[in-house]
Amino acid sequence: MIILKKNPFGHNLYIKKWIIRIFGFLSHRRFKGFNKLNIEGSNILKELPDTNVLFVSNHQTYYADVVAMFHVFNASLSGRDDSIKNIGYIWHPKLNIYYVAASETMKASPLTKLMAYAGSVSIQRTWREKGKEVNRQVKFSDVSNIGKALDDGWVITFPQGTTTPFKPIRRGTAHLIKNFKPIVVPIVIDGFRRSFDKKGIRIKKKDILQSMEIKKPLDIDYEKNSVEEIIEKIEYAIEQHRSFLKVIPKDELLAYEETNKKRKF
Repeated sequence: MIILKKNPFGHNLYIKKWIIRIFGFLSHRRFKGFNKLNIEGSNILKELPDTNVLFVSNHQTYYADVVAMFHVFNASLSGRDDSIKNIGYIWHPKLNIYYVAASETMKASPLTKLMAYAGSVSIQRTWREKGKEVNRQVKFSDVSNIGKALDDGWVITFPQGTTTPFKPIRRGTAHLIKNFKPIVVPIVIDGFRRSFDKKGIRIKKKDILQSMEIKKPLDIDYEKNSVEEIIEKIEYAIEQHRSFLKVIPKDELLAYEETNKKRKF
């Protein structure tokens, strides 16, 4: 009985299902109502195996990005092509979808703790904590937990580790890929930064066209491709290589330059 079953992290699947249902119903109009979500490539999801799939995506808000992906993934698996029309798909969600998030972010409030129960693989960031730069070793338990999530299902990660565009891909993502050998599916999102505040909770502007493109799995040779080669493949696939700077909208380019004028790649 699902009411007694737990996932590898000890989360009760019945409780998790209800949390996803509630958040799904409450958030649906954010992507099909107040704003519109244009989806491409969701048919790819139906061809993927049930486990050991890693989704890599650019990042625009703390939470809205992941919530939108939960909608798109479940809608597609329920037979909808590039659409989240009719919220009924959320009644029987895929329960083995996880996402990698900073532990300090997911412990910030009772709301984020509920969201964490819905599928967060919380890790301790090695480069930043509480708004300050840090430099510490990767926790083996964090790597192990990501591997555990891949063994159980699908994992979403934002390999830049920040919502600031065109920041470098973290090397840890490439090491994870070489170690666990998942199918790597790139996702490119846009419009979320204009629609929501940085956390992705408050609607900042309505009638914004958001987009999500799910691309074909990357061709990766886990043994022969170096960490640097895998990083470059991801940068191009999620359109975060610096060569894409010249094709982004002017308002986003100005925002990017303002954010990074005191930083270096």
